[in-house]
Amino acid sequence: EYGSFEITNVGPTGFCADLISGDNKPWIALRGDMDALPIQDQKPVSYRSETAGVCHACGHDFHTSMMLGAAQLLKNHEDEINGTIKLMFQPAEENLQGAKAMLEAGILENPKVDAAMMIHVFADVPFKPGTVVFPGGGPVGTTSDWFHIKIKGKGGHGSTPHLTIDPLNTAAHIYTALSEIISREVDPVNMAVVTVGEMHGGSTGNIIPDTAFLQGTIRTFDDNLREFIKKRVTEVANGVCEAFRCKAEVRLFNSCPMVFNNKKLNDNLAKYNMDMLGPEIIMDYEAENDDTHRMNGSEDFAYLCEKVPAILVKLMAQGNKGGVNFPHHHPNVIFDESVLATGTAVYANSAIEWLKNH
Repeated sequence: EYGSFEITNVGPTGFCADLISGDNKPWIALRGDMDALPIQDQKPVSYRSETAGVCHACGHDFHTSMMLGAAQLLKNHEDEINGTIKLMFQPAEENLQGAKAMLEAGILENPKVDAAMMIHVFADVPFKPGTVVFPGGGPVGTTSDWFHIKIKGKGGHGSTPHLTIDPLNTAAHIYTALSEIISREVDPVNMAVVTVGEMHGGSTGNIIPDTAFLQGTIRTFDDNLREFIKKRVTEVANGVCEAFRCKAEVRLFNSCPMVFNNKKLNDNLAKYNMDMLGPEIIMDYEAENDDTHRMNGSEDFAYLCEKVPAILVKLMAQGNKGGVNFPHHHPNVIFDESVLATGTAVYANSAIEWLKNH
């Protein structure tokens, strides 16, 4: 126990802090993720990551900071709280495993959580830093599936390629063929992405290796299309490998459903925060009528959306200056620290006001 908070380890590396006040019911969960990325930090700032090959390039350090700030605000306003607020500090969002692990460990049970919300900061967006967007009800974040394709060939000397079965040449053809799924097999009106983000094979310039591999991700808002693309990725990899005399091993993993905002919860929390911060800060959209406020990215918060009324809230935090904007997962992305106070206030106010009205 830390002050008024009860701290509990949840899953392998997650934890929650429960603030229990009044008659204990109802319960609302606030979620903040806290993992970094395997990226070498390159932004020209004094606080650049000193850990080799690891940095916060998706804003999760902001999410953790805002949750800690919200904990202090909630403690300061404890006499206004009648119910329980669960602060969910979640690891492993980037590989889409953290939320699922915490759910399996019982984060929403004993007693059952009644609602949940999260905030994600956004860079490279056409909004003033500090703007808070409530995307409305409906799909907000895509499904996600990762794929790993291992290509088995027959290595040999670079001077005698005819005596080998070249997995690198095959990998290059698979890479090109995968793009045809989107350009020639998916209706252009449907959002879908197949991205290869990693390719490996070989160790030097004069050796053809035995194996190569590609790894990538599939994103869409349509479950039927999702299954079609997963099937086609496997078929394309196997077909190209057969044509070039290689063998393919295809593995699909790190799957995640889409984030689906609960309309009633979105409308309620948007109103509570509009009353606090005003229309200059709070923007309320309907996701089903305005696709520009969906995001192509995925979020394992989606697992909570399947269990309880939940919403993802967007906090605009573009911090790059000089006309050069860098996106998430870029070694030069910068988030504007001035938005931390706004996000902290929205976390705390949302919980307090929702408990008052429920």
